[in-house]
Amino acid sequence: MDSQLREQGLIIFNVASQTRILGGFSLTLRQMRKTVIMLLLLACAGTRALAQSNPLRDSLDVATKALAMAPDSVDLRLKKAAWNIRLEQWSYAKADYDIILSHHPNNVTALFFRAFVNEKLNRYGFARIDYQNFLKLLPGHFEGQIGLILLNEKDKHYTEAMDGANTLIEQYPDSALAYAIRGGIEKERGMYMLAQYDYTQAIIRNPTNTDYILNRAETLLMQGKKAEARRDLDMLVALGAPRGTLLDLYKRAK
Repeated sequence: MDSQLREQGLIIFNVASQTRILGGFSLTLRQMRKTVIMLLLLACAGTRALAQSNPLRDSLDVATKALAMAPDSVDLRLKKAAWNIRLEQWSYAKADYDIILSHHPNNVTALFFRAFVNEKLNRYGFARIDYQNFLKLLPGHFEGQIGLILLNEKDKHYTEAMDGANTLIEQYPDSALAYAIRGGIEKERGMYMLAQYDYTQAIIRNPTNTDYILNRAETLLMQGKKAEARRDLDMLVALGAPRGTLLDLYKRAK
């Protein structure tokens, strides 16, 4: 299956190892999802173009001209749409995905990214349909399930979001990110004890991920567990997080 996905530009990444914080600020659920999406876009846009020093608009211009020479090329249209997304040109990207799917309704790459674009355009119902159709073609796909889970959370379909997170963990019990996704949903809904458990499970599976540690520290503080929160903050400093960015949390942990 991996080779089939590579041919269509949709490559599964080890996203758990890519999710981090910079400067001590934790990733929200939406930022975590953006990390997943941007990693996948590297495949669709092409690593060669990313290695060049041209700005994004120049890369889009190159992709647009190439597509004009071969308008029936699905690969070129996917690459152009990927640059549109990186430039946050949601409507242009959607138009390209619409064209692809009108001729190739089972193109999983176009379905996945049109779902993302539809969400950006606040077309949550259409985004949900695209994710569901994507998952019918690729049942159990990790990133596809994450997309649907976080869409449901954003659209206040909380039961569906939690059910999806539970299923994700059942299917990927060794995934730190799966536990972090569920922990993030629980944290945003004020379920701090459950979130603490899930972030702990994520940390067990990825002990150096500072995002998971920081989120657990915050859930501990929300429960008044100051000593445990301080230990997590000290762990962050030991892992290289600037102490100055954590001063507010240290004050709360006194």
